[in-house]
Amino acid sequence: MNTVYLSLGTNIGDREANLKLAVKLLMEMPGINVKAVSSIYETAPVGFLNQAAFLNIAVRLTTALPAAEMLSACQQIESELGRVREIRWGPRIIDLDILLYNHENIETESLIVPHERMFERAFVLVPLLEIAKEDTAQLLRAQQALQSMDLKKEGVVQWKQSGTAEEFVRSVN
Repeated sequence: MNTVYLSLGTNIGDREANLKLAVKLLMEMPGINVKAVSSIYETAPVGFLNQAAFLNIAVRLTTALPAAEMLSACQQIESELGRVREIRWGPRIIDLDILLYNHENIETESLIVPHERMFERAFVLVPLLEIAKEDTAQLLRAQQALQSMDLKKEGVVQWKQSGTAEEFVRSVN
C-alpha cells in the first residue's frame, strides 16, 4: 500500500461543504482508504490576491493506485465538483494536490512529487504536519520550512477542528 498526502482547498460557494464532499468522494473511490483529515484552516489567497479567503485541509490516505492513477482520481473529483481553471492561483470550487506519495520523488509532465511549492506555503504545511505520521526527510524538511514562517503574516488560522474522516464527512448530503 502507498501512503499519500493530499492538500485540498476551496474559496467558492459553501467552502466547508466543498471540502467535505471532496473527502467523501475520495472515501467512496475503490482502492482509496482515507486515514486522517486535518483541521480546517482559513487562509489568505496567494498569487492572485483579489479573491476570497480559502479553506484548506490535508488528507492522509493509503491506496494501491500508482501515482498517475491517484492524480487522475483527484482530477476526477475536481471535475465532478465543477472545477474550472480560468486564472492561475485564482478562485476555485475545489483543488486537490498530491503533496507526498510514499517517500518518492516523481517528476513527469503532469505530476511533481513532492509538490513543487509545498515547502513555501504555510497553508499546505500546517494541515499536513497536523496529520503526518511518518518521520521522513520530506516531512522533516516541511517542519523546518514551517518553523521559518510567520503564520500570522502567512494568514493561516485554524477555522474548525476535525475529528476522524468519518466524522468530517458526516453532514454531507
